Amino acid sequence: MGEVLGKVLVVDDDEVIRQLIAVNLNLEGFEVSTATDGQDCLDRVLDVMPDVITLDVMMPCLDGWTTAQRLRTEEATRHIKVVLITARAQDDDRRRGLGIGVDAYLTKPFDPAELIQVVRDLATAAGKG
Repeated sequence: MGEVLGKVLVVDDDEVIRQLIAVNLNLEGFEVSTATDGQDCLDRVLDVMPDVITLDVMMPCLDGWTTAQRLRTEEATRHIKVVLITARAQDDDRRRGLGIGVDAYLTKPFDPAELIQVVRDLATAAGKG
């Protein structure tokens, strides 16, 4: 196959969406791990040490906003690139995400090719790929 383009942690409470994202990224050459919600993401992030995290916003236990904020406040994870993927497309939501410091914001339904390109660009910016 070739060189791994980078590590991605896919976080979504919807198994179908989580698998769709994971399969698409895997086929493009990324090493993919998954988490079922924000708390699962925080529990796994130091073991996985991804270059990029794709993060759903609306999740039980710990939502994407809070998860992204916690990733940004911790020294060990603040460098990880974060893509919010959400059905919430309002300008206020985008501003909130950018205010937290997320690196990209995609709305559902998303174009898999666009997601792959965003993750590829962020992985390259992280020093991978």
